[in-house]
Amino acid sequence: MSRLDLAFAALADPTRRRIVARLSRGRTRVTDLALPFEMSLNAVSKHIKVLERSGIVKRERLGREHYLQLHGSPLREVVQWVSRYERFWNEKLDALEEFLANQPDDEEPSP
Repeated sequence: MSRLDLAFAALADPTRRRIVARLSRGRTRVTDLALPFEMSLNAVSKHIKVLERSGIVKRERLGREHYLQLHGSPLREVVQWVSRYERFWNEKLDALEEFLANQPDDEEPSP
């Protein structure tokens, strides 16, 4: 599986997107990250492992503590891939706007 595929698979889950959103605010301990989730630490750890395999999250061990940090390059690849399609849709919407602007105005219906 490519790195892009791994990133999309990791981001497909809402819990993992919440983890990414939290880590976007900065490095944190695994135990602190797990607190707001209504699931076991083991379940949160499984989500973290998916994010680690994708390269989106990096783990650092300091003694007994495990810290997580967001790693941007896989997310950058996702943005680059999506942006190609954003340009596609913008071009289509621009063409539609131009088409509609060149249509004759309909007369107001009489009451």
